Amino acid sequence: MRAESVGPGLARSAGVIGVATLISRLLGLVRDQVLAYLFGAGNAMDAFNVAFRIPNLVRDLFAEGAMTAAFVPTFTKRLTLDGRPRAWALGNQVLNTLCLATAAVAVAGILLAEPLVGLFAGSYAAVPGKIELTVFLTRLMFPFLTFVALAAAVMGMLNSLDRFFVPSLSPAMFNVAVIGSAWLLTPMMPAFGLAPITAVGIGVLLGGVGQLALQWPVLWREGYRYERRLDPRDPGLIEILVLMGPGTVGLAATQINLFVNTVLATSEGTGAVSWLNYAFRLMYLPIGLFGVSIATAALPSLSRDAARDQLAGMRQTISAGLRLMLMLNVPAAIGLIVLASPIVQLIFERGRFTPDDTAATAAALLFYAPGLIGYSTVKIAVPSFYTLHDARTPVVTSVATVALAVVLNVVLVKAIGYRGLALGTAIAALFNAGVLLWLLRKRLGGLDEARLAIAFVKILAAGTLMGAAAWGCEHYLRSAWPPAGPASQAVQLFTAIASGLVTLAVTAKTFRISEFDQAIQLVAARVARTRPRG
Repeated sequence: MRAESVGPGLARSAGVIGVATLISRLLGLVRDQVLAYLFGAGNAMDAFNVAFRIPNLVRDLFAEGAMTAAFVPTFTKRLTLDGRPRAWALGNQVLNTLCLATAAVAVAGILLAEPLVGLFAGSYAAVPGKIELTVFLTRLMFPFLTFVALAAAVMGMLNSLDRFFVPSLSPAMFNVAVIGSAWLLTPMMPAFGLAPITAVGIGVLLGGVGQLALQWPVLWREGYRYERRLDPRDPGLIEILVLMGPGTVGLAATQINLFVNTVLATSEGTGAVSWLNYAFRLMYLPIGLFGVSIATAALPSLSRDAARDQLAGMRQTISAGLRLMLMLNVPAAIGLIVLASPIVQLIFERGRFTPDDTAATAAALLFYAPGLIGYSTVKIAVPSFYTLHDARTPVVTSVATVALAVVLNVVLVKAIGYRGLALGTAIAALFNAGVLLWLLRKRLGGLDEARLAIAFVKILAAGTLMGAAAWGCEHYLRSAWPPAGPASQAVQLFTAIASGLVTLAVTAKTFRISEFDQAIQLVAARVARTRPRG
C-alpha cells in the first residue's frame, strides 16, 4: 500500500505548496519587472544586488540552509516520538537562539559593511558614488537577516505539522513589500537626500517582517506559545547545532564560490551583476515552483521514516520525489533554453531595461538553465542525508562542488565573459546532484534507479520534442509577423509555449510517462477541489 500511496500523497502536498509558491513566484516576477523598469541594469541596480547578496550569504546558514536542514528533522522527530509540548519547547529554544545569533551577526555586518563591500565589489570604486551606495544599502538591509531566519524556523515547524500553504505563501509578503515600496517610496527618496534605490532596501526590511507575521497566527492556532527561555543544554538544541556544524563548513565553502563569482561579475563592468541576477531569478522560478515544493512536501515524511528506521519508505519517497521533479523541471529547463530571448524581452524590456540588456540577460539564462535540474535534485537529496543524521556527506560534496565551480568560473569567465559564470554554476550544480544521488543510493541500498533511469530517458525525449515545437513555432511567428509591441510579443510567446505543452502532453501519453499523469491529475485535483489548510 505504501509504495502506491507515496507518489500521490507527495504530489498532493507538492500541489498545495505549488499553488502558494506560484503566487509568490509570480509576485517575484512582478517585483523584478518593477525593478527592471525603474532601475534597469545600471549602477544603482548593481549596487543593490551586491548589497543584498552580502546578508543573503549569512541567510543561507540561518534560514534556507544548514539551520532548516538540521531543525526540521529534529523537530519532527521530537514531535513524532514525544508529542507537541516537547516539540514546542524545542521550537522556543531555536527561535531564541536565532534571535540572539542573527542580531549579533546583523550588528557586526552593519559595522563592517565598508570592508565587506570592498572585498566583494572593490571594482565599484572606479565609478563615483557606487561603492558608497553599496555600503549604505548593505547596512540598511542587514537586519532583514533576523526576520527571515525566524520566518524560516516557523515555516519548518508548520511543515512538520503538514501545514504547507501559508508557509509557502509567506515569501509573497516579501515581494508585495518590495513592489509597494519601489512604486510608492522611490519618488520620495530624493526629498530626504537619499538615492531612489533606498526605497527598495526599505521594502526588503518590511518584507522580512511580513514573512514572519503571516505565519505566526497559524502556528498559534496549532497550540504554540512563545516563551523567552534558552537552555543551551537542551538535547534537541545540541543535536541541531551538531548537525549544523558540518553544514556551516559547507556554507563557508559556498561563500568562497559566491565571493569569487561576485568579484568576477563586478569586474565585468556595469550591468553584469544585474544581468546575471535577472537571469538567475528566471531560472529559479521553476525551482521555486517544483523543486522546492516537492522537497518541502517530502521532508516531513522522510523525517518520520528516518526516526522509525524505515529505509524502504525513504527510498520510495525519494524516488517518487525525483521522478516528479524530473517531469516538471526537465521540460522547464529546455523551455528556458529555446525561448530565453522572447521570455526576457516580454518580461523585462521596458523603461530603463534596454534591448541590449535583454540580449545579455537571455545569454546568461541560456547557460544557467541546465543547472535547474541539478538545483532541484539537491533540494531533495541534501535533506535526505540530514534526516539520516548524516551532515558530513552533503558538506564534503559541497566543498568538492565549490572547488569545481571556482575553477570553472575563473576559466570560463576569461573565455566567454560573464556568461561563463552562468555556465560554470550550472555544471557545478549538476555535478553536485549526481554525486549526492550516487552516495544516497549507496546509503539506502538503492533508489529504484532502473525506474528513475527509464523515466528520465522518456521525459528527456518528450521535453526535447516539446522544445523543438516551441522553438519552431516562435521563430515562424516572429518571422511571419514581427511583433509590434508587448501585446503581440505575449501572443506569440504564449502560442509557442502552448504548442510546446501540447507536444509534451501528446508525447508523454505516447511514451506512457506515468509521472505526467500523476503530476497533472493529482496536483490539478488538489488545486481545484481541496481548500488548503493553513
